[in-house]
Amino acid sequence: MYTPPVGFHFKVEVLGLTPAADDLRFVEVGGLALEVVTEELPEGGENRFVQRYPGPAKYGDLVLKRGLLKDSEVWNWARQCIEELDVSPKDVDVTLLNPDHEPLMTWHVVGAFPTKWSVSDLNASANAIVVETLTLAYKYFRLDKS
Repeated sequence: MYTPPVGFHFKVEVLGLTPAADDLRFVEVGGLALEVVTEELPEGGENRFVQRYPGPAKYGDLVLKRGLLKDSEVWNWARQCIEELDVSPKDVDVTLLNPDHEPLMTWHVVGAFPTKWSVSDLNASANAIVVETLTLAYKYFRLDKS
């Protein structure tokens, strides 16, 4: 009987960076999405519907969240891309792991670069850690089912 994998056992790697182990401990990954852009054209003489034609594939932004780090190789890369406009795209691997810590599926995200960095609100009445969010634009991803 097939049991779907859990969504909390994963790892993220930014290829080309050699960060410390804590630097890649993201707690949430979002934006692994693929859709077809469609073009709508009205049907000549027929007002009840429009024709829809498929266009190119569109990929969403990759959104990574983790607890705020004081010193981070990933932060340095993001700052370089956003503040200094020295954009150096990197490939990012998001790997879903099985209970034995072996890869089940890997999304190879190609040509990613930071477009936004933000930190959660600071709130004295809440008992929560500070979370930083990094948004990456990318060209496409390939899925490897191990």
